Amino acid sequence: MTSIDKCLIWPDPNATIDSPDRGEIWIVESARAGGKYEIDVPSGNLVKTLDGGARARLTTWLVDQRLLGNPCPKITREIVEYAKVKRPLLPHERVARLLRFIAEQMETIASVTHVQRGDNDNVAYAWSESTDWGELHTLISYLSSTKLLDAHYDARYPRFEVRVTIEGYRKIAEQEVYVATTQAFVAMWFDDSMNDAFERGIKPAIELVGYKPLRIDQKLDVNKIDDEIIAEIRRSRFLVADFTHGDEGARGGVYFEAGFAHGLGIPVIFTCRKDMVGKLHFDTRQYAHIVWQNPEELRDGLRNRILARIGEGPGDGFAG
Repeated sequence: MTSIDKCLIWPDPNATIDSPDRGEIWIVESARAGGKYEIDVPSGNLVKTLDGGARARLTTWLVDQRLLGNPCPKITREIVEYAKVKRPLLPHERVARLLRFIAEQMETIASVTHVQRGDNDNVAYAWSESTDWGELHTLISYLSSTKLLDAHYDARYPRFEVRVTIEGYRKIAEQEVYVATTQAFVAMWFDDSMNDAFERGIKPAIELVGYKPLRIDQKLDVNKIDDEIIAEIRRSRFLVADFTHGDEGARGGVYFEAGFAHGLGIPVIFTCRKDMVGKLHFDTRQYAHIVWQNPEELRDGLRNRILARIGEGPGDGFAG
């Protein structure tokens, strides 16, 4: 293995690789991959078959795992396969992540940092799901044109000298999504008839992929309920909204909570029992709901949707 191959995901001559047990497990540290990760030999060979887009999505998964508190995520065959089908970050998501990363490099609001072409020590590639300098250049140019960054390009190196503007810091605060949390907020009808749907469907689906479900009615220290709901949604990585209801009609609270999360940019996963699909409000009918008939069907569908949209959390994940 040459020095440039040590990262396994990206060509990075500065990467380091170690095998503590002298076996099939490698510990790799690579700035181009955003930090440290663990991988076995078969999975490493599988990574080498990925195209640039899948490698970038795998790198995004690694970055998010570290934000969730896992300093050395483990790449398995299943994770590699997941990277092949994972939804790419949308342009506005990539811009937001890059801005956040640059802001975290600032010692003061007046300081600057550099983003340099071909600089394998620059984690900006990893954070913005960029495969090459052209993509990173485009994202920085956009941030500059929208006045979120002061960016000066120096063709001699080539590199950007960048500083986050006050407007950029305001944008970060306004659009911040709580990636670095394991909490999943559950909005649903709090009726005894829904206990099985939660206990055998929603709750295990969320826990199986490494997150912690929160139902506000089960939180023992609830204060003013509306304030508590708002606060807990803001603290959540994503929200599961089930629109099943009884004879009294649609649950206004569920629609409000889903809308509030959506407005913050927090991912919302929509579910509904099959017999209620025809009664969905037109505001949410446009979204792809997980339609279920029993708790097991809800569990499996929700688990797969979380993996596809959010990715694995830092818990046991992929269990069962």
